Amino acid sequence: MAELNGNPVTLDDLQGLALTNYGHFTSMRMEDGTIRGLSLHLDRLVRDCRIVFGVELDRARTLNYIRQAASGITGTAGLRVTIFDPALDMGRPSDAKDPHILVNLRPAGAMPPPPLTAKTYAFTRDSAAVKHIGLHPQLRLRRDAQIAGFDDAIFVEPNGRVSEGGTWNLGFIDRDGTVIWPDAPVLPGTTMLLLQALNAPKQISAPVLLADIPNMAAAFATNTTIGVRSVSAIDDVQFPMDHPTLTALRDAYAGIPGERL
Repeated sequence: MAELNGNPVTLDDLQGLALTNYGHFTSMRMEDGTIRGLSLHLDRLVRDCRIVFGVELDRARTLNYIRQAASGITGTAGLRVTIFDPALDMGRPSDAKDPHILVNLRPAGAMPPPPLTAKTYAFTRDSAAVKHIGLHPQLRLRRDAQIAGFDDAIFVEPNGRVSEGGTWNLGFIDRDGTVIWPDAPVLPGTTMLLLQALNAPKQISAPVLLADIPNMAAAFATNTTIGVRSVSAIDDVQFPMDHPTLTALRDAYAGIPGERL
């Protein structure tokens, strides 16, 4: 199901989005009418709209469209909000100042999913702080990783700093049980931000070099759709599928109350 500005979406409505691929989005997991980090998702949409379109997104209007689309939905569902201008002209993108609000609902998988394996690649995501819809580079590297026998890709900056996964934030646990979030250009994911706001377990942000990975006790991935997911291998480095700190993170995340729509 999809609605654009509160109305059923048509193929003509989506033509601009498909042909120009310019805009931004956020994805949420709705559980019985609540969403963890709903306010953070709305903050992201407003912030990214300023960057991508140079205009102020109407936060209340956006929330109303989300509520309308989700009305009557019970249980668990995935919800994506995409902001784009259907009238965008590739020759004059600076004229695109009327962003529309597309809301999609889809089934949501179980949490947490099985551990994943990842292969590292030298890559910096364009406009890393923005959750934009230009996903080709990430999906290409994800495809390359899968052809190589892994589940996904992890990005490494030119200076050797590990940054993030294909569409998720990456975290490590050191030998002392401290959570380390890589200090590098990454998307400020809502799940990561919610976890960082917790008092426990101990968490820091610090550079993580490719050469540091074998010294870590565990690794994990986070985003709204997967929660806290174990990473069982990065390249040829194997990690345990579970760790006390990882269990603590999962339990803490599960205990964060959702915001009601």
